[in-house]
Amino acid sequence: MMDPTTDNAGYAGDPDTARASLEALRAEIAKAVVGQDPAVTGLVVALLCRGHVLLEGVPGVAKTLLVRALASALELDTKRVQFTPDLMPSDVTGSLVYDTRSAEFSFQPGPVFTNLLLADEINRTPPKTQSSLLEAMEERQVTVDGTPRLLPDPFLVAATQNPVEYEGTYPLPEAQLDRFLLKLTIPLPSRQDEIDVLTRHAEGFNPRDLRAAGVRPVAGPAALEAARAAVAKTTISPEITAYVVDICRATRESPSLTLGVSPRGSTALLATSRAWAWLTGRDYVIPDDVKALALPTLRHRVQLRPEAEMEGVTADSVINAILAHVPVPR
Repeated sequence: MMDPTTDNAGYAGDPDTARASLEALRAEIAKAVVGQDPAVTGLVVALLCRGHVLLEGVPGVAKTLLVRALASALELDTKRVQFTPDLMPSDVTGSLVYDTRSAEFSFQPGPVFTNLLLADEINRTPPKTQSSLLEAMEERQVTVDGTPRLLPDPFLVAATQNPVEYEGTYPLPEAQLDRFLLKLTIPLPSRQDEIDVLTRHAEGFNPRDLRAAGVRPVAGPAALEAARAAVAKTTISPEITAYVVDICRATRESPSLTLGVSPRGSTALLATSRAWAWLTGRDYVIPDDVKALALPTLRHRVQLRPEAEMEGVTADSVINAILAHVPVPR
């Protein structure tokens, strides 16, 4: 097994080793989570791009377990926050606490000071608490009492939300949705996958003890840093850049949408396509890379017209139609 504490210099001249270590994540996570390979890939892409992920799925499809398994396989520090209506911003970011022994205020870090923050049911907390994550997600720091405090690197927010129960929830505003690099939908398992899940539980699988399930760290921050450096060297041709721009501009002109993709979204699509190209073993981006990441990168950055929504149109169907009509560069 690869030693996740290997010095970063060990990876600097060998990006293939870093890629192999990240590819090994699938095998480790599969020991705890059946299926969901697209979601695993999306989380790895987000880590490579220094982005954040919104996981959407009904209760019981292993959203929390997926993030915990990823953290265990990467040997990253992880913390979980259950978002509730009474959660305060300081419960996430931390606060100043008076120390009677020194007669001074000292900063008590909140759970956001971690490598991987699992924000469970983020749409169940009021906007004031939701917005406490904005600075952390965008600036990688938290400001308390006027003092900025840097967050560790790597830092990823994996937020979950339930798509079918909206009573008592606070939908994320567009400005905050745009801070998420990817929105990954977690589907219900297939019949065979569900049989496999029940078989594992019948054999004694305990989702609260991932070590007992055999999940072991196969990569660490050093391998991740080396992988990021290799992704940054992946070639993007002017034709691919123009293709990304044409797709995003088409969303702004779609009659089914009131809000199209912003330049931040086009930048995100270029970054995720680049990471996916590198993960698949290429040092250049092709149109298929852009198509593969278009839905998870763009679906939460557009807003449907009410009449289109009533007709059953979805963000995914609009983006798929755009991908089918925008000319593909050769």
